Amino acid sequence: MTLGRQLRRPDLPTVGARWCEAALPAGSVYRFLARERGRLFPPELFADLFQPTGRRSVPPSILAVVMVLQRLEGLSDREAADRFAFDVRWRYAAGVADAVAGEETASFASTVLVDFRARLRASADPDRIFRVTCELARQVGLVGVRRVLDSAPLEDAVATQDTVTMLRGAVRGLLRACPPLLAAKVRALLRRDDDYAAAGKPACDWADRAAREELVDALVRDAYRAGYALRGERLDPRVAEAAVLLATVTGQDVEETPDGRFRIFEGTAPDRVISTVDPEARHGHKTTAHGFDGYKAHVAVDPDSEVITAAEVSPAAVGDAAVASTLLDDLTSGQGEQAAGGVVYGDSSYGTGANLAWLDAHGFTPMVKTALPTAPGGRFGKDQFRVDLEAGTVTCLARVRVAIVPARRGGGRARFGAACSVCPLRQACTSSVRGRVVSVHPREAELAAARARQRDPAWGADYRATRPKVERKLAHLLRRRHGGRRARVRGLVRVAQDFKLLAGAVNLARLATLGLRSTSSGWRLQPA
Repeated sequence: MTLGRQLRRPDLPTVGARWCEAALPAGSVYRFLARERGRLFPPELFADLFQPTGRRSVPPSILAVVMVLQRLEGLSDREAADRFAFDVRWRYAAGVADAVAGEETASFASTVLVDFRARLRASADPDRIFRVTCELARQVGLVGVRRVLDSAPLEDAVATQDTVTMLRGAVRGLLRACPPLLAAKVRALLRRDDDYAAAGKPACDWADRAAREELVDALVRDAYRAGYALRGERLDPRVAEAAVLLATVTGQDVEETPDGRFRIFEGTAPDRVISTVDPEARHGHKTTAHGFDGYKAHVAVDPDSEVITAAEVSPAAVGDAAVASTLLDDLTSGQGEQAAGGVVYGDSSYGTGANLAWLDAHGFTPMVKTALPTAPGGRFGKDQFRVDLEAGTVTCLARVRVAIVPARRGGGRARFGAACSVCPLRQACTSSVRGRVVSVHPREAELAAARARQRDPAWGADYRATRPKVERKLAHLLRRRHGGRRARVRGLVRVAQDFKLLAGAVNLARLATLGLRSTSSGWRLQPA
């Protein structure tokens, strides 16, 4: 397929275009896209996605506009194609308000959007629409060196599965991935009365505990037999991926009893796969009381212009601080101003010792909260003890000093032991018969310095005035259920591509509100 180019039209506006220009507000994203789409999405931006010869595609500038509006309005591909065909605002934004039925720019099938996203995903620059918005914001001086970081849950697009469903689904997936001869070899070793052809849970009397246990044991044994059948075989990537998933699902929830049977163990395995349909989704917790399944969306926002400077997606189990370095890559790589002047805001999930040390090493000023130490029952917290890292001691309120016993991975513990048995402050300090134990973090120095900083009233006033701005931006991103709070697609790569497209669309809406215009001398901000 070759690159399609938009037909040149007379400069005289049509009735629909004149109506949109008169009715839409000055800061409307429709007016902004209609006026600037040629500069935002020139043909050369997408030239690498197409071949020199072949059937002509729908102009990518039109598809880019449609995808931006689709993400802003939370529509499916079918709904977006329908909206483009019949909504005059969409046609005005795409520059085809004068197209008539039968012309190539009058309408297109929803599968065109699927194909265009696949081409972007397979390219060397899959997030180019978002990148264009970030570069444009920097070009006009909207992006400085302050960043506010935060994350939000993205619910998975599939249902979370129980262990029985995943075991059977993993065996079934392996059989479907295998070529006929290998699939026949695997089937020959299976012993359950099941052809693994239909999806869903196997038949069982779920009220009968013995029947449930027998089913789990039989499924696990079939899973092991299926894996054994692959020994010595040369597997193509699709079969190897299915085999790895089968091994993961079999091992994460199952244990062997002393009598040689297999059962589901109590508890949840770390980094547990929750669905064979989307193996990259995970259990996550935004707070201790709020759990979710799927992924986590991370953003970095310039608090002055409220432009999104970075967007990432991780499995739900990944901590916020682990993604912070990626969100600040534009500063550390020199795309922005000097990183030494950078200021980073974030809640307590970014206040880990490792992240504070990383920020300090790169010259950033950390404006991130660090959780205060607490103790059960309102007893004395660790911050009421004097921790002397140079001397390697901890002193309690009763002026008892003990040495820190170093731990293998850094930090250590200070055990007060028998000194607590005669201490008059014991009831307010500990209920343990072995006395109080104070844990010293490997990054205790960075954590202590951060807690001291946030006690400053000026620090708190700056934090309260700046950090909440990212909450409003997350509300803009996730205000739609479809494609907002709930992912539209499956798999980390696709979910990340979709979220970055959404971030680019929200940036374009923000630039339209700020009055960005292209002039003969370049881009300028001209607020109405």
